[in-house]
Amino acid sequence: MTSCNGQTSNSKNQSVVPKEINVKGDTVKEPGSSIMVIYQDRKNNYWFGSWKTGVYKYDGKTLINYTTKHGFYTDRVDDIKEDQSGNLYFTGMNPDAIVTKFDGKSFTNIRATPSDEWKLEANDLWLLNPQQDKQKVYRFDGNTFYELTLPKPPQLNHPFDVYSIYKDRKGNIWFGTNPVGVCRYDGKSFEWITEEDVTEFRDGGKNGVRSITEDKNGDFWFNTENRYSVYDSITLKSNKFYTRHESIGSLDGKNTTGLNEYLSTVRDNDNNLWFVTYRDGVWKYDGTKITHYQVQEQSENIKLFSIYKDNKGDLWLGTHENGIYKFNGKTFEKFKP
Repeated sequence: MTSCNGQTSNSKNQSVVPKEINVKGDTVKEPGSSIMVIYQDRKNNYWFGSWKTGVYKYDGKTLINYTTKHGFYTDRVDDIKEDQSGNLYFTGMNPDAIVTKFDGKSFTNIRATPSDEWKLEANDLWLLNPQQDKQKVYRFDGNTFYELTLPKPPQLNHPFDVYSIYKDRKGNIWFGTNPVGVCRYDGKSFEWITEEDVTEFRDGGKNGVRSITEDKNGDFWFNTENRYSVYDSITLKSNKFYTRHESIGSLDGKNTTGLNEYLSTVRDNDNNLWFVTYRDGVWKYDGTKITHYQVQEQSENIKLFSIYKDNKGDLWLGTHENGIYKFNGKTFEKFKP
């Protein structure tokens, strides 16, 4: 466990890039092949974010594609969030710290304000800022977007990306990185987990912490071969921050190493954990046993990327090259609007 304190400043300015006029979007019959991010807003519209062709809105009847010609700053989407007023925000890889806002009618591209004003409020939005080795994230307090730089772990002076952001049941914010581990921010200080399984300085390369999830017992799963029991040091009156346990790779009784690194995790409404692997389908863990679901096209495993639970509890998959899949209760089938 390592720790460092947050810093503050009073910078609150931001600049806005002019709006685009054409916001009607293009009605299409199917989404693009590269769908990496899935999100459902409070009006139950689905938003499918691509790394190549912008974002797709699906209201249950019509699929509409929005790209740079409709107001998006970039055709790559890495994160989607909604504020309390129903505005949607999209981030994608770009060097200009631009966040795209959609108010239901038009798009506005907002330039985030560089800041070291680290705070944690209940209604903050946190979004990914996927610029390579820049260790930055976005925080939106309802008025201003801040571009914040996550401090490095005291023991690892290595540039890194932030791959995932997760708000836990206690309101703490977690950042999964590549390749310096996992960071918890509680509004006052940063606590780091820098074990080998989350930093991955090993021969197999660096997968990074792409997913953070709590199970029904409050343990954390960081898409590696271990799960973590994380403790409140104040409650325990101890400096002990976490304990590691064997994770999904040991659950099939065979110590399957292929399950040691997965890309995305979600806990369903029945408290089952679902794990998405790159080319070995989806695995479900019910607390006792695991079940394997293959996801294939033409008898070949496809490349998966993310799993998402919608407002009703239905499960969706985003893929690198094969569009969108949805769980029908028995298998994952190709989504066709």
